[in-house]
Amino acid sequence: MSTYRLKSVFRPQSIAIVGGSTRERSAGRAVVRNLQAAGFPGKLGWVSRRYPEIDGVRTVRNLGDLGWVPDLIVITAPARIVPRVVAVAARLGVAAAIILTAGLGKGPGSPAARAESAARAKGLRILGPHCLGVIAPHAKLNASIAAHCPQPGDLALISESSAIAAALVEWGVARSVGFSAVVSLGDTLDVDFGDLLDYFATDYRTRAILLYVEHIQDARKFMSAARAAARSKPVVVVKSGRQPASAARDAQTHTGALASADAVYDAAFRRAGLLRVGALDELFAAAETLGRLGTFPGHRLAILSNGGGVGQLATDQLAALGGTLATLSADTVSRLDKAIPQEWSRANPVDIVVDADGERYAQAIEALLADPDNDALMVVNVPTAFTSSADAAQALTRSLGARSGGYRRKPVFAVWLGNDDAAIGTLNAAQIPSYATESDAIHGFMHLVRYRQAQTALMETPPSLPEDFVVDSAAARQHVEAALQAGRRWLDPLAVQAVLEAYGIPVAPLQLAGDAEQAARLAATMLQAGSAVAVKILSPDIPHKSDIDGVRLNLTSVEAVREAADGILGRARAARPKARIDGVVLQPTLLRPKARELIAGIADDATFGPVIVFGRGGTATEVIDDKALALPPLDLRLAHELIGRTRVSRILKAYGDVPAADERAVALVLVKLAQLATDLPEIRALDINPLLADRDGVIALDARIAVAPSESGHKGRGHPRLSIFPYPKEWERYIPLSDGTTAFVRPVRPEDDALFRAFFARVTDEDLRLRFFQAVKHFSHEFIARLTQLDYARSIALVAIDPRSGQMLGAVRLHADADYDRGEYGILIRSDLKGHGIGWKLMQIMIEYAGWLGLNVVEGQVLRENRTMLDMCQTLGFKVSTDPDEPTVANVVLSVQEARAASAPVR
Repeated sequence: MSTYRLKSVFRPQSIAIVGGSTRERSAGRAVVRNLQAAGFPGKLGWVSRRYPEIDGVRTVRNLGDLGWVPDLIVITAPARIVPRVVAVAARLGVAAAIILTAGLGKGPGSPAARAESAARAKGLRILGPHCLGVIAPHAKLNASIAAHCPQPGDLALISESSAIAAALVEWGVARSVGFSAVVSLGDTLDVDFGDLLDYFATDYRTRAILLYVEHIQDARKFMSAARAAARSKPVVVVKSGRQPASAARDAQTHTGALASADAVYDAAFRRAGLLRVGALDELFAAAETLGRLGTFPGHRLAILSNGGGVGQLATDQLAALGGTLATLSADTVSRLDKAIPQEWSRANPVDIVVDADGERYAQAIEALLADPDNDALMVVNVPTAFTSSADAAQALTRSLGARSGGYRRKPVFAVWLGNDDAAIGTLNAAQIPSYATESDAIHGFMHLVRYRQAQTALMETPPSLPEDFVVDSAAARQHVEAALQAGRRWLDPLAVQAVLEAYGIPVAPLQLAGDAEQAARLAATMLQAGSAVAVKILSPDIPHKSDIDGVRLNLTSVEAVREAADGILGRARAARPKARIDGVVLQPTLLRPKARELIAGIADDATFGPVIVFGRGGTATEVIDDKALALPPLDLRLAHELIGRTRVSRILKAYGDVPAADERAVALVLVKLAQLATDLPEIRALDINPLLADRDGVIALDARIAVAPSESGHKGRGHPRLSIFPYPKEWERYIPLSDGTTAFVRPVRPEDDALFRAFFARVTDEDLRLRFFQAVKHFSHEFIARLTQLDYARSIALVAIDPRSGQMLGAVRLHADADYDRGEYGILIRSDLKGHGIGWKLMQIMIEYAGWLGLNVVEGQVLRENRTMLDMCQTLGFKVSTDPDEPTVANVVLSVQEARAASAPVR
């Protein structure tokens, strides 16, 4: 249900606690105390069947006895009666419930299932069960069993674990780090990560979101919400369970073995633009950094210290994490020469000598803040007998308070070694992030750098695919369906070859032989053509040929082929007596002495579906473990980025007398594999190992494909298994216009940046104001990227294009909620083309798309002065009403099913 009724969770006007006793460790009693201590300003009620009064607070026996309907209830009652409480609350019209009670079980007939059913029937939202509760300090809300309430701040914490949430609350209280909200999900009957990411992405009190994740239930919903949230603010995540899963260890393909569950989560977080940290202490450091510093452009760090050794350790840590040490400008060196004794380092890190007092610190800090050759500053203080750490801290705060101009937002990281409470108090009061060690501070700096890099990557425009990127998905599907109809899990080698060729992936030719004699006869032709022969075992039950010594290469005679085939078959039967042995595969030996051995393929993940795997190939690929993963679909930019995250990418470059490999050809193979996974959800595993790459291109030497019937793992329409909705090509079409011409309508693509810029140049300021509800004078890259880089799972934008000129005529967009119940639309037509019927046609297609998604309602907001849009909405069947909070705005609402019944689809 996305953000539906979540306002009642975080900003309720009234609350009732259900359950509680006079016991000291009573959860209900703890919640009431926390609400009272936080100063909750709304109406508060307490329901208890056993105690008429607790702690001087009168209770009632039933929710209905309150005499009013609470926005939120907090349930601490025994598990057996929780479903009944939820049913009563839902019937009364309560908006949301927090269930702290544990032990509700799982599955049909359990208390959890009965509570969920009762709530869903009336739209009551449930957080939990078995959770810590909710803290929203700005609303003076502490509906939790946490020991303390943090101060108001701008960090939102969403934790799957109550213990982790409680620990972070304590950490925040100790460090004076505030939160906009703290939520623990517990067993997640209803409200999940996706819902809360959607909520906090638009919460003006929240500047950064922290996640503690154990597992994701709805991958597509999570990815959709996470990508949207990460485009607007930092999202930091720590994920438990890094050990390799047995499923990966026991995989029957190399790509499956490389795609451990944790590696797939890592790929998902990366694709969503989230900043992943390795442990709780890093999450704490990220919270410290994000809580007190904004993001910044750049990656060059200046380090200032009164101890050379600590500065050098910081430099080493920076290098180890891939950071950049800033240089000092000539003006800065000259300025420091006048302020610091001559024995200073005269380089970065800047060592201002062990006896540095507050004044020397101030002069050095001000010089480095003004230096345009750095982007951030780390200040280290080592306590000595000569100086005062508190004076140095005061000098830092004075210098930061006095800075101005372009250096005002340059982030500063403080490392005050020792236990000087006065110094730390000064830094905390000034909201300067401070760290116990130089390593912690470097990690904090790199968190901001990597977040900025992730944002830049999200906003980049990918290069266009080549015009000759043509696939024959129908031909490939024939082979997949034939295998499924025959009950086979693995495609035979000839079918594998045909599938790869259908997607333009070069494959070494092969022939199949049932025994050694047939292998010898087939080899004769290859040998006559001047090629040596390779012989490999053919068995669906032997996934790794090298395990049974099942490969022989560079055979140059018929007899050698016969002996090799006979030996391979004999060893296979001896080593795997229960395996199906179909014979051997013969291939001509390819002589490409300077080619690199790579691996590329598709793995299947239980949570995220198909995953593209790339890395170092060969028989030792799992031992080397040089791999990178990405979720499909891919474009060329993402494919090149995937390659760049491996060590093998370095030897794709030229070295010695070895020319550079054709990296673009490798990237195209990865894009084609992603397209294959998109087109054929029945493909569950695909291995190309090795994929040879050199300056002449790529060729697959060995490949395997496993198939299985497709199963849907997500809500909504579209591809049943992809976590990221692919480009919906089926919504491309031509439409007639009123002047007799036609327009081509298609979904917006990430590379449409230039198209939108040219379009906006031909839209009047007045039309822009009517569309965006404010004057728009500048179209930044980020602004355009948010319009063109869509998550097709819940967002669609359709552009109308003149087929003759290629110019954009108009666009309509629709954003659905996570439950595919309601969608919000927006539309804009080029100002000189009004009256040509473009807007009418786009609105009809948008309504048709809403029906295809399964939405019940399409809604929007229109300025009341925009009579043209209001008249069109009324003609299309929208109901128009004045917004109760803004009289200049009209709310327009359409029943999708009624509208579809009244009009035929636009084709």
